[in-house]
Amino acid sequence: MNHENTSKTNINWYPGHMAKTKKQIAEDLKLIDVVIELLDARIPISSQNPDLQGLIKGKKKIVVLNKSDLAQENATKQWVTYFEKKGEIAVIVDSNSGKGIKEVIRKIQEVMKEELEALAGKGRTGRAIRVMVLGIPNVGKSSFINRLANKTSAKVGNKPGVTTQKQWIRVANQIELLDTPGVLWPKFEREEVGLNLSYTGTIKDEILEKTEIAFYLLKFLLKEEKSSLLARYQLEEKEIEQMLKHQEENEAIVEILEQIGRKRGAIVSGGRVDEEKVANIVVEDFRSGKIGRISIEKVRKG
Repeated sequence: MNHENTSKTNINWYPGHMAKTKKQIAEDLKLIDVVIELLDARIPISSQNPDLQGLIKGKKKIVVLNKSDLAQENATKQWVTYFEKKGEIAVIVDSNSGKGIKEVIRKIQEVMKEELEALAGKGRTGRAIRVMVLGIPNVGKSSFINRLANKTSAKVGNKPGVTTQKQWIRVANQIELLDTPGVLWPKFEREEVGLNLSYTGTIKDEILEKTEIAFYLLKFLLKEEKSSLLARYQLEEKEIEQMLKHQEENEAIVEILEQIGRKRGAIVSGGRVDEEKVANIVVEDFRSGKIGRISIEKVRKG
């Protein structure tokens, strides 16, 4: 694996249909009362599409921190405080278990209460609250909508971009949801954002090789979540410390990956470690939470 001068920000990963989707979102927003911005609780800033912030400005908005079961609980609570300080409503959700879904419905009704009361005063009752769900690919939008609507109408998939067709979904208590395809943006301002999105599977694995993703993910985990990493792969702390101390960092990380590969039986003929296989093990273990509940982005103190 060559990890020198690797540029993550110039890769051609922005599909043409995303520009078209952005135009459609701008058009659909005219019909919308409340926007739900679905973020990945592990990377709330990296999963926030800067291209859409201008479009939704002035709209009532609820930030939903999804996949909270994969993020550290305390870190996610700090993100709620972060958004509240900005004057935004934030709700912690785990779409797999349904945690936080009732709170989202309550917040939708809460932010629209005055407007609906005003309409009722004019004799206009029973109007549905129209809600748009926005989120980048692979943030768990379909699972979230299914939980909200209490059915499995939206097509759910783990691969980015499975949700393609626009559809309105009726939710209890006079709420109508408009699902939108996940949309990314053409250029990352920071390389770190591209890496964070590759760790969580937002950028398709064909665009950035799994071996590259695993290398940088391991680098992060060694620095920030070492005990979880060592426990998952039964690595000896003293041995890892010696590697990092006596070798150039990149070489040490490659060697640690190989050690994980040997422990997990990712071996090809001749006793060599299968780089692709071990990379896949590490990345998928992170994505599924097997390494532990990990928040990549945390609120900066001060």
